[in-house]
Amino acid sequence: MMTTTFPERSVMAELMANMLWEIGAVHFSADKPYKLSSGMMSPLYIDCRKLLSYPRVRSAIMDFAVSTLLRGAGFEKFDCIAGGETAGIPFAALLADRLALPMIYVRKAPKGHGRNAQIEGHMPEGARVLVIEDLTTAGGSMFKFIDAIRAAGGVVDHGIALFFYSIFPEAEQRFTNGRVQLHHIATWRNVLAVARDQKRFDETTLSEVESFLDAPLAWSGRNGGVSELSL
Repeated sequence: MMTTTFPERSVMAELMANMLWEIGAVHFSADKPYKLSSGMMSPLYIDCRKLLSYPRVRSAIMDFAVSTLLRGAGFEKFDCIAGGETAGIPFAALLADRLALPMIYVRKAPKGHGRNAQIEGHMPEGARVLVIEDLTTAGGSMFKFIDAIRAAGGVVDHGIALFFYSIFPEAEQRFTNGRVQLHHIATWRNVLAVARDQKRFDETTLSEVESFLDAPLAWSGRNGGVSELSL
């Protein structure tokens, strides 16, 4: 049954950050940074797919997603939930079930055989579609799915990422330019706050993480990654 409770945003963010730490979804390596899909180097990596393997955590996160959407978008704003290949697909199924809505999924590119479909499932012309991803860094992958849905006749005014990096002004600009309101539950600042409160790292490590969050592209450039994001 769909929940209609509305926990405070700060409470949901802190709880999700705690859950991510508890299930081992947060990784840190300043000496050997992680390369993200954008080409950026990062001392931080988060694996939101692990949420799927923990039923109680998974259920709580989907409750948070519903509360976030009902508060930020409304109760009758969507006709369909779309998951992006591949990480967004299971979360789309869970959210569609919570909201009692149809679900579709969107490939990164047409599959190249059969009907050459990029969108799988039934999406009526003019359907108001919510796109969900497990996380978004700067919005690039989400807009591949949004553009495909719009090209097929769907309407996308909202997207949700369970986890949003929230460290790039370029990301905010991309969603503004693309006429999409992005909803999210937790960010890296929430994860760092929990790490500091629970003393998960020493101060030197925490300072290094903070230096990345304060100037991620400069940190990336110093460590062999891209130093700018293209919109």
